[in-house]
Amino acid sequence: MSAAWSLQQAIFAALAKDDAVAVLVGERVFDHVPRRTAFPYIAVGEGRESDWSTKTEAGSEHALAIHVWSRAKGTREARQVTQAVIDALDNAALGIAGFALIDLRWRDTTTTREPDGETLHAQLQFRAVLEKEN
Repeated sequence: MSAAWSLQQAIFAALAKDDAVAVLVGERVFDHVPRRTAFPYIAVGEGRESDWSTKTEAGSEHALAIHVWSRAKGTREARQVTQAVIDALDNAALGIAGFALIDLRWRDTTTTREPDGETLHAQLQFRAVLEKEN
């Protein structure tokens, strides 16, 4: 199984079971967002994987985007959901099938208003380092 897919599954599971996330978005944590999904919601997004192997260990470094979407007036809701995602994932000890998670850190967030003037989009960037278990 690929490290990127295993990591995505673990992140999805962590967000789906987090109480603070559930209070804010319910069960609306997606890999693929269904049409006409109610706001706010979270989408596990794009990623980049690169080699992080050492002389003795096979490893990979991952850059992963998590998207928060809100249509509430102002930025409060989007910022609350964003903080819940950070709290759930930053430095989390996730179990990842076939891999040891060395580090998972929040890097930054960019928040923008979509052209429709109603939708706020926060894109969070995380960095993870994994080693393949023997």
